[in-house]
Amino acid sequence: MTVVRRIGMSLFAPVLAVVVALVISSLVMAALQVNPLRVFEVMLDFGETPAQQVTAIVVIVNRAIPLFLAGLAVAVAFRMGLFNIGVEGQYRLATIVAAAVGAAVALPGPLHILLVVVVAVVVAALWAGIVAVLKVTRGVSEVISSIMLNFIALGLASYLLTGPFRGSEEGASIISTAEIPESGQLGGLNAIFGAIGLANPPRQLYGFLPIAIVVGVVLAVLLNRTRFGYDLKVSGLSPSAASASGVDARGMVIKTMLLSGAVAGLIGLPDLLGSTHSYTTDFTAGLGFLGIAVALLGRNRPLGIAFAALLFGFLDRSLVPLQIADFPASVVTIIQGTIVLAVVVANEIARRVARRNAERGSGQAPAAVAGDGGTGPDSTPGGPAGPAGNLSELQGA
Repeated sequence: MTVVRRIGMSLFAPVLAVVVALVISSLVMAALQVNPLRVFEVMLDFGETPAQQVTAIVVIVNRAIPLFLAGLAVAVAFRMGLFNIGVEGQYRLATIVAAAVGAAVALPGPLHILLVVVVAVVVAALWAGIVAVLKVTRGVSEVISSIMLNFIALGLASYLLTGPFRGSEEGASIISTAEIPESGQLGGLNAIFGAIGLANPPRQLYGFLPIAIVVGVVLAVLLNRTRFGYDLKVSGLSPSAASASGVDARGMVIKTMLLSGAVAGLIGLPDLLGSTHSYTTDFTAGLGFLGIAVALLGRNRPLGIAFAALLFGFLDRSLVPLQIADFPASVVTIIQGTIVLAVVVANEIARRVARRNAERGSGQAPAAVAGDGGTGPDSTPGGPAGPAGNLSELQGA
């Protein structure tokens, strides 16, 4: 298969999903007597002045950064056939603990920021580790345990915010932790705009952007170019085959969930270090669940997840212009929901097209590959391949 054809097949499913979602959303809006063309026009309007246009881009990128990290956290587990539905609770608990620790210490700038990051990563990894231990020792489904741990994490975060970690005064309308000192705050990247001759927007581009890019590159190399990534795929395709080849499949479950949780711990840090500087009752929620959609649309690959995160960031940014134009904000929710549904269908269509092409070329159907975002006889729709399979299924991974 040529490189161009390979890229085309990789883009086919997500592009088809977006197109189908736009068509379905347009039909729904038309049924609700809302002009879809006018809605899309408002969504694509970034403003008239250069400052407004750059500000719109900053808003989209700032929103995409935590979504990108959320997608990576989900994708790491997906690549092994695990469903880390607990990303929501992991990042919320990690963020409030990191905010409290960051506000309680005084360190030089780089060390202070590093401490906050390490605390968030460790807390989220340990919380995800509970899911892994329950799975390998008691056979508890990670879906069930991670969902239940979400409720526990959110309840614990609420208790900590209103109790031991409370930094706001009594009677305050918004309860928050104490503010992280300036040494623990991460500056913006707006100097970039001046350097390339663009208007300097009033909103700061998060300084966490380079860190997110590094995390994405490291995970891409780790999952696709190392023995750990190979063992992870083998264990996801067939634990018995993995054990026969010397891979500790049970140990890989724990390592994968710890890594997924560690990445999840970073999700709340762009907002915490770059904007709010404290954890509050209205801290951004729902990123863990959106991360599932972002990972599916990006086919569990960091580059695809980055584009999917930008798309969802664009949709979220559209909420305010739509409300100003007197359109219902639920329009964005409809589009996001139809994208999630369409990506499952599109992945299945792409898998069948690839299989048909392979049958014409070799006379036999290829097996599903863990983490390719497709489906197979033993896989979950739109997710990674299931546990059944053999080592030959890794060909082409």
